[in-house]
Amino acid sequence: MTHPYVFGIRHLSPAGAWHLRQFLTEKKPRLVLVEGPGDFNELMVDITRPETKPPIAILAYTKEAPVRTVLYPLAEYSPEYQAICWCKEQGVECRFMDLPSGVFLALPSGRQERTEGEEERMGVYERLDRQAGEDGHETFWERVMEHAQDVDGYCEGAALFGSGLREAGQKPDTERAETLVREAFMRLRIREALEEGFAPEEIVAVTGAYHVSGLLSEDALPMTEEELASLPRVEASHTLMPYSYYRLSARAGYGAGNKAPAYYSLLWEALQRGDLQYVPQVYLSRIAGYQREHGTPVSSAEVIEAVRLANSLAGLRGGKSPVLRDLRDAAVTCLGGGRFSAVSLAMADTEIGTAIGALPEGVSRTSIQEDFYRQLKEWKLEKYRDITAQDLPLDLRENRNVSSRKAAFLDLHRSFLLHRLRVLGIRFAVQQKVNQDNATWAEHWVVRWTPEAEIELVEAALKGDTVEQAASFAMKERVETAPGMGEIAGVIEDAFTCGMASAVAYATAALQAMAVDAASLEELAATADRLSVVVQYGDIRHLDAAPLVPILCQIFYRACLILPGACVCDDAAGKGMVTAAEQLNRASLAHDFLDSRAWLDALEETAKRDDLNTKLSGFAAAILLERGCMDSGQLNLEVRRRLSKGVPAELGAGWFEGLAMKNRYALIARLSLWESLDAYLDTLDEEDFKRALVFLRRAFADFTAMERDEIAENLGEVWGLNGQQVSESVNQVLQETEQKMVEDLEGFDFDF
Repeated sequence: MTHPYVFGIRHLSPAGAWHLRQFLTEKKPRLVLVEGPGDFNELMVDITRPETKPPIAILAYTKEAPVRTVLYPLAEYSPEYQAICWCKEQGVECRFMDLPSGVFLALPSGRQERTEGEEERMGVYERLDRQAGEDGHETFWERVMEHAQDVDGYCEGAALFGSGLREAGQKPDTERAETLVREAFMRLRIREALEEGFAPEEIVAVTGAYHVSGLLSEDALPMTEEELASLPRVEASHTLMPYSYYRLSARAGYGAGNKAPAYYSLLWEALQRGDLQYVPQVYLSRIAGYQREHGTPVSSAEVIEAVRLANSLAGLRGGKSPVLRDLRDAAVTCLGGGRFSAVSLAMADTEIGTAIGALPEGVSRTSIQEDFYRQLKEWKLEKYRDITAQDLPLDLRENRNVSSRKAAFLDLHRSFLLHRLRVLGIRFAVQQKVNQDNATWAEHWVVRWTPEAEIELVEAALKGDTVEQAASFAMKERVETAPGMGEIAGVIEDAFTCGMASAVAYATAALQAMAVDAASLEELAATADRLSVVVQYGDIRHLDAAPLVPILCQIFYRACLILPGACVCDDAAGKGMVTAAEQLNRASLAHDFLDSRAWLDALEETAKRDDLNTKLSGFAAAILLERGCMDSGQLNLEVRRRLSKGVPAELGAGWFEGLAMKNRYALIARLSLWESLDAYLDTLDEEDFKRALVFLRRAFADFTAMERDEIAENLGEVWGLNGQQVSESVNQVLQETEQKMVEDLEGFDFDF
């Protein structure tokens, strides 16, 4: 022999894994070379430890930002995994033989070109599928390769399939160049093994079927040392991580994925048993079990019929055992009454599965991963490391029914961890909205572990060695790049929810420095609102909010001073002013230490001035009325002044719109208000009435049906009519001509 044995596989192939083990047992090599980055060799010890449970993945990542990653997932039925395990069992040396991960991460991604290449390859697959009479490549591959009866048949079929793809498919330049570089490097590793003294027949190289002919080609040469030295590379690290069948089903990561990982695991079990009939029996039984658990009765007789039908379908298509397509057809026919929708969820559960891999504690993790898993254990969150989303309600108050302080504040520490992960952008848990008045002790999270969360955790390693350190670094970055006060206030709010006093301190110092500069009312109000919440409810997180009080007072007072001037604006800008006034009023009501006199003075000036946006003047009056700082006499005087014949219709109606944004029941109960509004409308000519109607329709748009009925009763009393009749008239469907007139108002020209 001049070449070692080259065994071509598909990266997630139960039959490939099974026949490869038989091949290795038959050939008894002294060295097995496996396709995979050459700098992963030291991970083989951890991969084969008894506590390691696939699916797992090797994650390689750059050490500098922006972090780039590449994944190499392994299932129990991955040929590469079984090759490593066989070597461990037999005491045979095993090495990865592909380019180091630092080279892979330095190579151009060629994403667009890869997409085009995949389309070209899929075209080749489709031609093969049509020629074989199958409905897709998965079915073609399973019937031809996964049911191969012997080692030689699988080897020859895989090699033929790979060489056929090379001849029929034209890869784009970027991908073709990468393939040639990789194969040259693998040939170099083979030559090095031969130079070490291994005979060709003592070496087995395990690689993707596509590369078999490339490694065996007489015309292709190994990479030279000069070519190796010229390869681009970046400093990279790698780690083992748990993976999931759900993620494998998405065809993510290195190599080919498969849409039905739990099904292929079942096929792997059947191959180990030496009985492919195990697959239809268990697959269809699991479908039936799922249906029964979810309220759909399925009999044993129906399962037996489904197994028979699957075998018959396989026979019609030239197979000895059913493939997944046959099983699906049988399940739909016998267990779903001919309807795919009836068994679709059961199929997804049976074919994809919820399996998550596991690693021994301390195995090949970054320090931040170690800290994360330590905290999951410490705060009793390990059961939530599951692919299925689970609800996690938290009560941040002290639990007085337990003996230790740690147990008493268990949920509080859980909250700290989940908020720190949120700040880092690690999607392990998503916070849900909780309705609670005047309290922040309850939280509701939906927790779900995904490989993506693990990758995000690894990426966060650049920010710190622990979750807390990384969160602190992330918040400091946000402070240093914050364009305004609102963003820094957001950091302070996050720091409080994370329970990180030091982060609160440096963010507060930065906010104080920025507060001396000019800021808009909206920014001041939003900042005051966030600080107000932190000060009001900070005690629940056991952090001292006292340092925030002086800066909150400073920001609030500045906002009071500029409120009237900021209300010289158009209606578009007025929306932001309404929000700002609401935020400032909320803060004023929440804290006695804020200058309420300055706030009320600002509201009174805004309510009285005629040169401001009248909607905002009306809204200021509404706040004063709500706070009991405007009596009926003052309101009536203001109504008569604002809703008088000399005031342009849009200004008067705009003022009423602002007034109606708060205290609706109080306004509805004031008959004098509706008398004034009625009298005002009577003074308007047709054009002015149309102007007023635009604003009045907007003012009443959010009123409930009950509120409109109560207004109708008031108007009935003003007009001397029956309130019920007025209500019916107000709420009736518009005539066609009336509807057109209303639609025309949307484009009304106000001559400005």
